[in-house]
Amino acid sequence: MAAPRSSPVPAPGTTLRGDLVAETLELTAVRCTLPRCLTAAGAWALAFPAPGRLTVRAVLRGTVWLSVDGAGQPVRLDADEAAVLVGDRPYTLASDPETSSADAPPPVEGPAGSFLHAGAAGRDTVTLDCCLELDPAAEELLTGALPPVLRLGATTAEAPAVRWLLAQALGELSADRPGASFALGHLAPLLLVQVLRALLAHGGADAHPAGLLRALADERLAPALRLMHADPARPWTLAELARAATMSRTSFAQRFKDLTGVPPLAYLRRRRMRLAQHTLRRTDTPLSAIAASLGYGSDSAFSTAFKRATGLSPRHYREAARSTPEFPARG
Repeated sequence: MAAPRSSPVPAPGTTLRGDLVAETLELTAVRCTLPRCLTAAGAWALAFPAPGRLTVRAVLRGTVWLSVDGAGQPVRLDADEAAVLVGDRPYTLASDPETSSADAPPPVEGPAGSFLHAGAAGRDTVTLDCCLELDPAAEELLTGALPPVLRLGATTAEAPAVRWLLAQALGELSADRPGASFALGHLAPLLLVQVLRALLAHGGADAHPAGLLRALADERLAPALRLMHADPARPWTLAELARAATMSRTSFAQRFKDLTGVPPLAYLRRRRMRLAQHTLRRTDTPLSAIAASLGYGSDSAFSTAFKRATGLSPRHYREAARSTPEFPARG
Protein backbone atom coordinates (compact mmCIF):
# COMPACT_ATOMS: atom_id res chain seq x y z
CA MET A 1 0.00 0.00 0.00
CA ALA A 2 1.52 3.31 -1.10
CA ALA A 3 2.21 5.83 1.62
CA PRO A 4 -0.38 8.61 1.70
CA ARG A 5 0.88 11.98 0.64
CA SER A 6 1.05 15.00 2.87
CA SER A 7 -1.32 17.77 1.86
CA PRO A 8 -3.56 20.37 3.41
CA VAL A 9 -7.25 19.80 3.94
CA PRO A 10 -8.91 20.24 0.53
CA ALA A 11 -10.73 23.46 -0.24
CA PRO A 12 -13.73 22.03 -2.13
CA GLY A 13 -15.33 25.32 -3.04
CA THR A 14 -12.20 26.30 -4.97
CA THR A 15 -11.56 23.20 -7.04
CA LEU A 16 -15.14 22.33 -7.89
CA ARG A 17 -16.43 25.83 -8.59
CA GLY A 18 -19.44 25.75 -6.32
CA ASP A 19 -20.90 22.38 -7.36
CA LEU A 20 -21.85 21.35 -3.84
CA VAL A 21 -23.12 17.90 -4.80
CA ALA A 22 -19.86 17.10 -6.64
CA GLU A 23 -17.88 18.49 -3.74
CA THR A 24 -19.70 16.25 -1.26
CA LEU A 25 -19.28 13.22 -3.51
CA GLU A 26 -15.53 13.89 -3.61
CA LEU A 27 -15.41 13.04 0.09
CA THR A 28 -17.23 9.71 -0.30
CA ALA A 29 -15.86 6.23 -0.84
CA VAL A 30 -18.37 4.56 -3.14
CA ARG A 31 -17.88 0.93 -4.14
CA CYS A 32 -20.05 -1.35 -6.22
CA THR A 33 -20.46 -5.10 -6.14
CA LEU A 34 -19.65 -7.14 -9.21
CA PRO A 35 -22.43 -6.64 -11.77
CA ARG A 36 -25.20 -9.24 -11.83
CA CYS A 37 -26.82 -10.39 -15.06
CA LEU A 38 -30.32 -11.87 -15.20
CA THR A 39 -31.57 -13.59 -18.35
CA ALA A 40 -35.09 -14.94 -18.75
CA ALA A 41 -37.67 -16.21 -21.24
CA GLY A 42 -41.31 -17.33 -21.18
CA ALA A 43 -43.37 -16.91 -18.02
CA TRP A 44 -41.29 -16.34 -14.90
CA ALA A 45 -41.19 -14.48 -11.59
CA LEU A 46 -38.43 -14.35 -8.99
CA ALA A 47 -38.67 -13.02 -5.43
CA PHE A 48 -35.50 -11.42 -4.02
CA PRO A 49 -34.71 -10.56 -0.39
CA ALA A 50 -33.96 -6.98 0.53
CA PRO A 51 -30.42 -6.34 -0.79
CA GLY A 52 -29.57 -4.05 2.12
CA ARG A 53 -27.81 -1.61 -0.19
CA LEU A 54 -28.71 0.89 -2.89
CA THR A 55 -29.35 -1.15 -6.04
CA VAL A 56 -29.34 0.03 -9.65
CA ARG A 57 -30.92 -2.18 -12.34
CA ALA A 58 -31.09 -1.62 -16.11
CA VAL A 59 -33.12 -3.56 -18.70
CA LEU A 60 -31.11 -4.28 -21.84
CA ARG A 61 -33.69 -6.45 -23.60
CA GLY A 62 -37.36 -7.35 -23.13
CA THR A 63 -39.79 -6.21 -20.44
CA VAL A 64 -39.64 -6.68 -16.66
CA TRP A 65 -42.26 -5.98 -14.01
CA LEU A 66 -40.74 -4.79 -10.75
CA SER A 67 -42.74 -5.04 -7.52
CA VAL A 68 -41.28 -3.66 -4.27
CA ASP A 69 -42.94 -4.63 -1.00
CA GLY A 70 -45.08 -1.80 0.33
CA ALA A 71 -44.33 0.51 -2.62
CA GLY A 72 -47.66 0.40 -4.44
CA GLN A 73 -48.35 -0.89 -7.93
CA PRO A 74 -45.79 -2.91 -9.95
CA VAL A 75 -43.50 -0.85 -12.18
CA ARG A 76 -43.03 -1.81 -15.82
CA LEU A 77 -39.49 -1.52 -17.16
CA ASP A 78 -38.92 -1.88 -20.87
CA ALA A 79 -35.65 -2.14 -22.77
CA ASP A 80 -33.42 0.90 -22.26
CA GLU A 81 -35.09 1.75 -18.95
CA ALA A 82 -33.69 1.47 -15.44
CA ALA A 83 -34.71 1.58 -11.79
CA VAL A 84 -33.06 2.52 -8.51
CA LEU A 85 -34.01 0.63 -5.35
CA VAL A 86 -33.24 1.92 -1.86
CA GLY A 87 -32.55 -1.69 -0.92
CA ASP A 88 -34.40 -1.94 2.40
CA ARG A 89 -37.34 -4.00 1.08
CA PRO A 90 -37.82 -7.37 -0.65
CA TYR A 91 -38.78 -7.14 -4.30
CA THR A 92 -39.98 -9.29 -7.21
CA LEU A 93 -39.01 -9.33 -10.88
CA ALA A 94 -41.43 -10.97 -13.28
CA SER A 95 -42.50 -11.33 -16.90
CA ASP A 96 -46.03 -10.43 -15.75
CA PRO A 97 -47.18 -9.03 -12.39
CA GLU A 98 -49.83 -11.80 -12.12
CA THR A 99 -47.30 -14.64 -12.39
CA SER A 100 -46.70 -16.54 -9.15
CA SER A 101 -43.17 -16.02 -7.93
CA ALA A 102 -40.56 -18.43 -6.64
CA ASP A 103 -37.62 -17.52 -4.45
CA ALA A 104 -34.64 -16.52 -6.54
CA PRO A 105 -32.00 -19.28 -6.46
CA PRO A 106 -28.40 -18.47 -5.67
CA PRO A 107 -26.76 -16.95 -8.75
CA VAL A 108 -23.91 -18.65 -10.57
CA GLU A 109 -20.73 -16.84 -9.63
CA GLY A 110 -18.18 -16.15 -12.31
CA PRO A 111 -15.12 -13.95 -12.73
CA ALA A 112 -17.28 -11.28 -14.36
CA GLY A 113 -19.97 -11.28 -11.69
CA SER A 114 -23.13 -13.23 -10.96
CA PHE A 115 -25.43 -14.82 -13.53
CA LEU A 116 -29.01 -16.00 -13.09
CA HIS A 117 -31.58 -17.44 -15.51
CA ALA A 118 -35.34 -17.70 -15.08
CA GLY A 119 -38.17 -19.33 -17.06
CA ALA A 120 -37.79 -21.15 -20.36
CA ALA A 121 -34.67 -21.50 -22.47
CA GLY A 122 -33.65 -18.34 -24.23
CA ARG A 123 -32.67 -14.75 -23.52
CA ASP A 124 -35.82 -12.78 -24.33
CA THR A 125 -35.11 -10.63 -21.28
CA VAL A 126 -31.72 -9.39 -20.12
CA THR A 127 -31.11 -7.12 -17.13
CA LEU A 128 -27.98 -5.93 -15.34
CA ASP A 129 -27.72 -4.67 -11.80
CA CYS A 130 -25.25 -3.91 -9.06
CA CYS A 131 -25.35 -2.75 -5.45
CA LEU A 132 -23.61 0.43 -4.35
CA GLU A 133 -21.81 0.41 -1.01
CA LEU A 134 -21.80 3.94 0.36
CA ASP A 135 -19.89 5.49 3.19
CA PRO A 136 -21.86 7.70 5.60
CA ALA A 137 -21.15 10.88 3.65
CA ALA A 138 -22.89 9.47 0.57
CA GLU A 139 -25.70 7.95 2.63
CA GLU A 140 -26.25 11.37 4.14
CA LEU A 141 -26.96 12.74 0.66
CA LEU A 142 -29.75 10.21 0.16
CA THR A 143 -31.25 10.06 3.64
CA GLY A 144 -34.98 10.60 3.35
CA ALA A 145 -34.72 11.57 -0.32
CA LEU A 146 -35.07 8.36 -2.31
CA PRO A 147 -38.46 6.70 -2.75
CA PRO A 148 -38.51 2.86 -2.45
CA VAL A 149 -38.21 2.62 -6.24
CA LEU A 150 -37.22 5.34 -8.72
CA ARG A 151 -38.03 4.53 -12.36
CA LEU A 152 -35.81 5.98 -15.07
CA GLY A 153 -37.78 5.93 -18.32
CA ALA A 154 -36.04 5.46 -21.66
CA THR A 155 -36.45 9.16 -22.48
CA THR A 156 -34.79 10.38 -19.28
CA ALA A 157 -31.25 11.67 -19.51
CA GLU A 158 -30.01 9.25 -16.86
CA ALA A 159 -31.28 5.89 -18.16
CA PRO A 160 -28.85 5.56 -21.11
CA ALA A 161 -25.94 6.48 -18.85
CA VAL A 162 -26.97 3.94 -16.19
CA ARG A 163 -27.36 1.24 -18.82
CA TRP A 164 -23.99 2.05 -20.38
CA LEU A 165 -22.19 2.12 -17.04
CA LEU A 166 -23.56 -1.27 -15.98
CA ALA A 167 -22.79 -2.81 -19.38
CA GLN A 168 -19.31 -1.28 -19.27
CA ALA A 169 -18.73 -2.79 -15.83
CA LEU A 170 -19.77 -6.22 -17.05
CA GLY A 171 -17.69 -5.85 -20.22
CA GLU A 172 -14.59 -4.80 -18.32
CA LEU A 173 -14.68 -7.94 -16.21
CA SER A 174 -15.91 -10.34 -18.91
CA ALA A 175 -13.00 -9.44 -21.17
CA ASP A 176 -10.54 -9.87 -18.29
CA ARG A 177 -8.67 -6.78 -19.39
CA PRO A 178 -5.82 -5.27 -17.36
CA GLY A 179 -7.02 -2.64 -14.92
CA ALA A 180 -10.57 -3.99 -14.80
CA SER A 181 -10.93 -3.70 -11.03
CA PHE A 182 -9.63 -0.13 -11.18
CA ALA A 183 -12.16 0.72 -13.89
CA LEU A 184 -14.98 -0.80 -11.84
CA GLY A 185 -13.97 1.34 -8.89
CA HIS A 186 -14.38 4.48 -11.00
CA LEU A 187 -17.67 3.37 -12.57
CA ALA A 188 -19.33 3.14 -9.15
CA PRO A 189 -19.16 6.89 -8.34
CA LEU A 190 -20.45 7.65 -11.84
CA LEU A 191 -23.46 5.42 -11.18
CA LEU A 192 -24.14 7.30 -7.96
CA VAL A 193 -23.94 10.61 -9.82
CA GLN A 194 -26.65 9.40 -12.22
CA VAL A 195 -28.81 8.32 -9.28
CA LEU A 196 -28.50 11.76 -7.71
CA ARG A 197 -29.24 13.52 -10.99
CA ALA A 198 -32.31 11.37 -11.49
CA LEU A 199 -33.51 12.10 -7.99
CA LEU A 200 -33.17 15.83 -8.44
CA ALA A 201 -34.69 15.80 -11.93
CA HIS A 202 -37.70 13.60 -11.28
CA GLY A 203 -39.07 14.87 -8.02
CA GLY A 204 -38.06 12.23 -5.50
CA ALA A 205 -36.45 14.79 -3.21
CA ASP A 206 -39.58 16.95 -3.14
CA ALA A 207 -41.58 14.07 -1.70
CA HIS A 208 -39.06 13.62 1.12
CA PRO A 209 -37.96 17.12 2.12
CA ALA A 210 -35.50 16.28 4.93
CA GLY A 211 -32.18 15.46 3.32
CA LEU A 212 -28.82 16.96 2.48
CA LEU A 213 -29.37 16.52 -1.26
CA ARG A 214 -32.49 18.69 -1.18
CA ALA A 215 -30.62 21.40 0.71
CA LEU A 216 -27.67 21.36 -1.68
CA ALA A 217 -30.07 21.92 -4.57
CA ASP A 218 -32.10 24.62 -2.82
CA GLU A 219 -31.48 28.04 -4.40
CA ARG A 220 -32.33 29.96 -1.23
CA LEU A 221 -29.88 28.02 0.94
CA ALA A 222 -27.16 27.69 -1.72
CA PRO A 223 -25.36 30.99 -0.96
CA ALA A 224 -25.00 30.12 2.74
CA LEU A 225 -23.93 26.57 1.96
CA ARG A 226 -21.28 27.83 -0.45
CA LEU A 227 -19.83 30.01 2.28
CA MET A 228 -19.60 27.09 4.72
CA HIS A 229 -18.11 24.80 2.08
CA ALA A 230 -15.60 27.35 0.79
CA ASP A 231 -14.33 28.33 4.25
CA PRO A 232 -15.24 25.66 6.83
CA ALA A 233 -12.64 26.98 9.28
CA ARG A 234 -14.34 30.33 9.73
CA PRO A 235 -16.52 30.60 12.86
CA TRP A 236 -19.67 31.40 10.88
CA THR A 237 -22.56 32.85 12.85
CA LEU A 238 -26.22 32.24 12.20
CA ALA A 239 -26.64 35.95 11.42
CA GLU A 240 -23.92 35.87 8.70
CA LEU A 241 -25.34 32.78 7.05
CA ALA A 242 -28.90 34.11 7.15
CA ARG A 243 -27.73 37.39 5.61
CA ALA A 244 -26.09 35.47 2.73
CA ALA A 245 -29.40 33.71 2.12
CA THR A 246 -31.26 37.06 2.38
CA MET A 247 -33.50 35.61 5.06
CA SER A 248 -34.16 36.38 8.70
CA ARG A 249 -32.23 34.25 11.18
CA THR A 250 -35.40 32.49 12.32
CA SER A 251 -36.62 31.73 8.79
CA PHE A 252 -33.18 30.62 7.64
CA ALA A 253 -32.60 28.33 10.61
CA GLN A 254 -36.04 26.77 10.24
CA ARG A 255 -35.73 26.22 6.49
CA PHE A 256 -32.24 24.79 6.87
CA LYS A 257 -33.37 22.32 9.52
CA ASP A 258 -36.48 21.39 7.52
CA LEU A 259 -34.37 20.50 4.51
CA THR A 260 -31.36 18.87 6.16
CA GLY A 261 -32.72 17.60 9.45
CA VAL A 262 -30.04 19.49 11.42
CA PRO A 263 -29.46 23.15 12.39
CA PRO A 264 -26.99 25.20 10.27
CA LEU A 265 -24.12 25.25 12.78
CA ALA A 266 -24.51 21.51 13.44
CA TYR A 267 -24.20 20.99 9.68
CA LEU A 268 -20.99 23.04 9.70
CA ARG A 269 -19.52 20.93 12.50
CA ARG A 270 -20.43 17.75 10.61
CA ARG A 271 -18.85 19.15 7.46
CA ARG A 272 -15.60 19.78 9.31
CA MET A 273 -15.55 16.20 10.54
CA ARG A 274 -16.10 14.87 7.01
CA LEU A 275 -13.13 16.88 5.78
CA ALA A 276 -11.03 15.69 8.70
CA GLN A 277 -11.88 12.03 8.02
CA HIS A 278 -11.07 12.44 4.34
CA THR A 279 -7.69 14.00 5.14
CA LEU A 280 -6.80 11.47 7.84
CA ARG A 281 -7.57 8.55 5.52
CA ARG A 282 -5.70 9.85 2.52
CA THR A 283 -2.79 11.98 3.68
CA ASP A 284 -0.01 12.32 6.25
CA THR A 285 -1.00 15.87 7.13
CA PRO A 286 -0.08 16.54 10.80
CA LEU A 287 -2.99 16.73 13.21
CA SER A 288 -2.04 20.27 14.15
CA ALA A 289 -2.36 21.37 10.50
CA ILE A 290 -5.74 19.66 10.14
CA ALA A 291 -6.97 21.28 13.34
CA ALA A 292 -5.86 24.75 12.22
CA SER A 293 -7.32 24.37 8.73
CA LEU A 294 -10.72 23.51 10.21
CA GLY A 295 -10.82 26.38 12.67
CA TYR A 296 -9.85 24.61 15.90
CA GLY A 297 -7.60 26.60 18.20
CA SER A 298 -5.68 23.58 19.48
CA ASP A 299 -5.00 19.93 18.78
CA SER A 300 -6.88 18.97 21.92
CA ALA A 301 -10.00 20.89 20.90
CA PHE A 302 -9.93 19.20 17.50
CA SER A 303 -9.34 15.75 19.03
CA THR A 304 -12.21 16.19 21.47
CA ALA A 305 -14.61 17.24 18.70
CA PHE A 306 -13.46 14.43 16.40
CA LYS A 307 -13.82 11.74 19.06
CA ARG A 308 -17.27 13.03 19.98
CA ALA A 309 -18.33 12.74 16.33
CA THR A 310 -16.69 9.42 15.38
CA GLY A 311 -15.98 7.54 18.60
CA LEU A 312 -12.23 7.50 17.88
CA SER A 313 -9.41 9.96 18.38
CA PRO A 314 -7.92 11.32 15.13
CA ARG A 315 -4.74 9.31 15.68
CA HIS A 316 -6.61 6.04 16.23
CA TYR A 317 -8.90 6.77 13.29
CA ARG A 318 -5.88 7.22 10.99
CA GLU A 319 -4.22 4.04 12.30
CA ALA A 320 -7.40 2.02 11.75
CA ALA A 321 -7.80 3.40 8.24
CA ARG A 322 -4.18 2.50 7.39
CA SER A 323 -4.40 -1.05 8.74
CA THR A 324 -7.83 -1.86 7.26
CA PRO A 325 -8.29 -0.95 3.57
CA GLU A 326 -12.08 -1.24 3.86
CA PHE A 327 -12.23 0.87 7.03
CA PRO A 328 -15.33 3.05 6.63
CA ALA A 329 -15.81 6.72 7.30
CA ARG A 330 -17.77 7.26 10.49
CA GLY A 331 -19.75 9.96 12.19
